[in-house]
Amino acid sequence: MQKPANINASPEAKKLLNYLSETAGNKIITGQHTQTNPMEEIEYIREMTGKEPLLRGFEMLAYSPNINYEDATEECLTEVYENHNTMDTALKWAKDTGGIVTLTFHWFSPVGGRDKSFYAKNTDFDAEKIFINDTPERTAFYHDMDIIAEELKKFQDASIPVLWRPFHEADGDWFWWGSKGPVTASKLYVLMYDYYTNVHHLNNLLWVWNCPVKEVYPGDEYVDIVSMDIYLKEYKKTDYKEQYEKLIRTTSVNKVAALAEVGYMPDIEILSRSRVPWAYYMTWFKEFCIGEQYNSINSLKAMYDSEYAVTP
Repeated sequence: MQKPANINASPEAKKLLNYLSETAGNKIITGQHTQTNPMEEIEYIREMTGKEPLLRGFEMLAYSPNINYEDATEECLTEVYENHNTMDTALKWAKDTGGIVTLTFHWFSPVGGRDKSFYAKNTDFDAEKIFINDTPERTAFYHDMDIIAEELKKFQDASIPVLWRPFHEADGDWFWWGSKGPVTASKLYVLMYDYYTNVHHLNNLLWVWNCPVKEVYPGDEYVDIVSMDIYLKEYKKTDYKEQYEKLIRTTSVNKVAALAEVGYMPDIEILSRSRVPWAYYMTWFKEFCIGEQYNSINSLKAMYDSEYAVTP
């Protein structure tokens, strides 16, 4: 049984981590990301398969305190407005169903920026200045963390554990937290872990690390789940074994592993034979789920009909 990194983890968080640990290699938990309150992806899966995923991903981008509404494209504003109140939706769904909640945060830069300023190209925010006392960047960073902590506390107050995946895809340079390299992102992760665990006492969080770069792994004392985001250029049947081996080689063999985001679902027939120990997968939203641009209806049905796949 894997113990949480946080020694004060809530009973619910401990139970969930134990469940993930026991599932990995024996089955895989079905997961789907949603971006909006209607959660069109879930309705589509239900219509196609008669079932729903056990794990549901929710987005927090609209909760960013520093959104520049005056200098934003229609696309950006639509994405923000569609995302309003999703934490209320997540909380209600978890209470009603007992399903597994995982949160993604496309964090608009705490200072400056325009349009979708979680992208490095849309902001001159310098993440390295967060580590310097009395800078506007550090002040704004902690201000934002405090606001997001209040949303996370709502789940704790309801005894709901959360798979928390901050600073995702830190091995890339497209987000501001990775634009100065994964070393900086790793330091931000540790800073947040310490602040949320020791100051805000968010003991309902399971911490998901999302960067397969060996030199910047924060250490087992800060991580509960190691994960990767994988978007293949074209479809092929795979259990993502090669990526799993890379992940544990660059992070830790002591942690539960997960496919935090995928464009193409793993092939459930191959996976049921190989038993690569992914605890869960989460397909990305809209066209990655709806329609057959990425995942065929047959693949979707095969996944949700399989005894190896965990559904509610």
